Amino acid sequence: MLAALIMVAAVANLNLAVANVALPDIGRAFDSSQTALNLIAVAYSLGLACSVIYLGALGDRYGRKLMLVTGILLSVPACLLAAYAPTDTVLIVARLVGGLSAGMAYPTTLALIAALWSGPARTRSIALWSATGGAIASLGPLAAGFALERFWWGSVFLITLPLAAVALIMAIMLVPAHVNETTEPVDNLGGILSIILVGAAILAINFAPVPNSGALVAGLAVLALAAVVAFVLRERRAANPLYHLGIASRRVFWVAACAGIIVFGSLMGAMFIGQQFLQNVLGYSTVQAGMAILPAAILMVIIAPRSAKLVESHGARFTLLTGYVFVLLGFLTMLLLWREGIGYWQVGLGYALIGTGVGFAGTPASHSLTGSVPVTRAGMASGTADLQRDLGGAVMQSIFGALLTAGYASAAAAAVTAAPPNPTITASVQTQLTKSFSSAATTAEQYPQYSAQIIAGAKAAFLQGDQWAYLAGVIAVLIGATIVFVFFPAKNDEQRLLAEYAATDSGT
Repeated sequence: MLAALIMVAAVANLNLAVANVALPDIGRAFDSSQTALNLIAVAYSLGLACSVIYLGALGDRYGRKLMLVTGILLSVPACLLAAYAPTDTVLIVARLVGGLSAGMAYPTTLALIAALWSGPARTRSIALWSATGGAIASLGPLAAGFALERFWWGSVFLITLPLAAVALIMAIMLVPAHVNETTEPVDNLGGILSIILVGAAILAINFAPVPNSGALVAGLAVLALAAVVAFVLRERRAANPLYHLGIASRRVFWVAACAGIIVFGSLMGAMFIGQQFLQNVLGYSTVQAGMAILPAAILMVIIAPRSAKLVESHGARFTLLTGYVFVLLGFLTMLLLWREGIGYWQVGLGYALIGTGVGFAGTPASHSLTGSVPVTRAGMASGTADLQRDLGGAVMQSIFGALLTAGYASAAAAAVTAAPPNPTITASVQTQLTKSFSSAATTAEQYPQYSAQIIAGAKAAFLQGDQWAYLAGVIAVLIGATIVFVFFPAKNDEQRLLAEYAATDSGT
């Protein structure tokens, strides 16, 4: 059963990561702006993040296995639409639909683990689930790199189809139909509000650096704020709330949720920026860029079982902080060492440190959520655990992408302004040079006599943008570590609180 659940999670995780390595090719194929590329990368996470809380509750009520199978089936047309998308807009829509399909399947896997196991067995199962999912997400770029070496950019979205077929068979044959599910009605209004507030917030972040989009960003921000207020009011008054705010306010729950958002978001953000850095600045091929991430994938798998033992012996707080230290060192490596012309050891070191940190922190972040809720609310816990990955990934990729876009545009515009007057640099050409690295590379092909200067300027501009992104990562990790250190209980207090939660939930 655990193998079947991990295989289903693998489908969602692989689809999450395959687009990153193809972004330069996609940008050239559609002459996409950096904002469009950011949306292509984040759309899958957006679809997941919007839907996991609502769909987790639907699974608790109407059948987790049904939700699991439906999600796998929906992923097939989403992958096909993405692979053969005629425009980048259609590709964004396809990625969003794919995220919604994963929102059906992925949260259900952890909900079933919480329903099927307890105690140390649950901790070990979550460790395997978390590590394998993270490793497959990291291996996605490698598989995509091999596909791009031989086929067109859309082939990366077909990689998961064989895996989806195997996962579907295993899910139908091995996963039980009904385990500790609730019969209470679902708060559909709360579910709709949760979709609106997450979607509006992430889109506002993505459009923030786009010129002349101030009104759109302000509208999205107001919509997100209004949805938050409406959601809180609804959940306080609903007879059977979608997201029980009393449970969510438990110290073990909310601190673990915040900690996981930053940790998993750091992994996705580092991969998002890193893949573009490796190909655009260092000139790696797609296969080389995919293979560069292997240290992160390998160390996540190696560290996760040790993380489970560390949780049992020293508690979740100590294990979370250990992970944060390694993630912080990873971002510092990228900030200080990732420059043009560096060797692979600097690249591998950055990814190895990030992977080690996620390997340590991933298990306690998910374990604390499932351990602090009643089993009939497993969908809420699993939805929050998935929200850690998906909201964290979407927010961190959005912030990193926005900073990359702003930093690139600022540096490119300054370089164009400082250049000697040239009639070739028309307003249209200047727009292309400042839009994204891929647009600058396309412009360089059109003007071969200036190609070297254009590419050199584009690389310099990209490096300024990614420095802004890595600095944001350092700040986010420091904030997350502070929250864990101050608010998360030490081992003995954690065990006492978990026992109190269990007694309250059972009515004793």
